[in-house]
Amino acid sequence: MQIGELAAATGLSRDALRFYEARGLLSARRLGNGYRDYPVEAVEWLCYLRTAQSLGFTLSEIEAGMPLLSDPANSAHELRAALERKLADIDARIAGLAELRAGLAARLADPLDACPLQVGATRAAA
Repeated sequence: MQIGELAAATGLSRDALRFYEARGLLSARRLGNGYRDYPVEAVEWLCYLRTAQSLGFTLSEIEAGMPLLSDPANSAHELRAALERKLADIDARIAGLAELRAGLAARLADPLDACPLQVGATRAAA
């Protein structure tokens, strides 16, 4: 399958496919005329890759777990564990953002003439 066919089958641009190939996430053999020839399985692989990205996995994380994604049917347990770790990471980030939001809201609740960046005791004395 040539790059244009793969792009049409996946909805990805040719540049995106070349980028994934440069990162080692996608491979193609070269035909005699220099054209890339992708295996039919590349369509499914790219769907898994894009799904992983949409769930918050970085390309580095995908690269590290690539053997799992290359055979998802036989890696269900390992993939589930990776998803559980990602969910825990997201929960931790949400908790951190909630703390940050609370701090910002508290600063904004102060009187308008007080500097919202002054530290506690200094702000009270100002």
